[in-house]
Amino acid sequence: MDNRELVDRLLAGERRALARVLTRVEDGSEERLREIVALLHPHTGKAQMVGITGSPGVGKSTLTSALIGHWRSEGKTVAVLAVDPSSPFSGGALLGDRVRMQDHVMDAGVYVRSMASRGHLGGLSWATPQALLVLDAAGFDVVIVETVGVGQAEVEIASIADTTIVALAPGMGDAIQAAKAGILEVADVFCVNKADRDGADRTARELRDMQQLGHGDWLAPICKTVAATGVGIAELAEAVQEHASWLESSGARERRHVDRARLQVREIALGTIRRRFHEVEGGDLVDALSRRVAQRELDPYTAADQLLASLDT
Repeated sequence: MDNRELVDRLLAGERRALARVLTRVEDGSEERLREIVALLHPHTGKAQMVGITGSPGVGKSTLTSALIGHWRSEGKTVAVLAVDPSSPFSGGALLGDRVRMQDHVMDAGVYVRSMASRGHLGGLSWATPQALLVLDAAGFDVVIVETVGVGQAEVEIASIADTTIVALAPGMGDAIQAAKAGILEVADVFCVNKADRDGADRTARELRDMQQLGHGDWLAPICKTVAATGVGIAELAEAVQEHASWLESSGARERRHVDRARLQVREIALGTIRRRFHEVEGGDLVDALSRRVAQRELDPYTAADQLLASLDT
């Protein structure tokens, strides 16, 4: 089946076509990816993109499952892209389709897809933005991307989500680590999960004290939840909706979309340039210039100019 027929079936609501398009996006060639994105792009921009991230062990998957249940009770369709650590054997998603989300497996209004991070240190797969585009085009009201929660995952997810939820748990020192990692700047909503444990109030208080040191135009609300029992989930969903309303009324949503598009265009262009660098004379020119720089025959800027000039020929 060619890409155009597959995309037409996806747009018609066929779930098998959705799964096949996502597989092609994740594993396909650049030429195939280009065609799929070109076909889908005019049909995107309607879904609410929600990112959920945080340290391992804070209960992100349970939190995601609880939010799915809440949004489904409101009649919204929900898709989840769960970015998992890669299997060292197969390269595939280690946790599969997330056992904690199996409550929704028979719900036609929910679609859960795991995607391997493939060793990407930021916590997101390289194909994540394209996969989100596919889910957006498929017509879901809310698209959730849940990350591994390592390294710079929080910063990366903020670049592709409309609303970023940073989940923390009491007793893990998460509030202090959030400040150190600069996460305070990217969180649109804070969620102190497992709030029935000792220290939940202290974690929330530490976050609020840190926010008083400075924040942007939006002051991220701090919600306390017990995702396993559903406590606080309605309040968390309300905070997400309040942020979405603020994005719309302030014009920030359009600015975020422009910034997101700028990042995508830049990354695609830089990726193309990197590949062309490696293709130039089989990499011989790069090696030759590198040796001349190392031997002090050329300075790095002149060598770079010569390499860029070779791409124009």
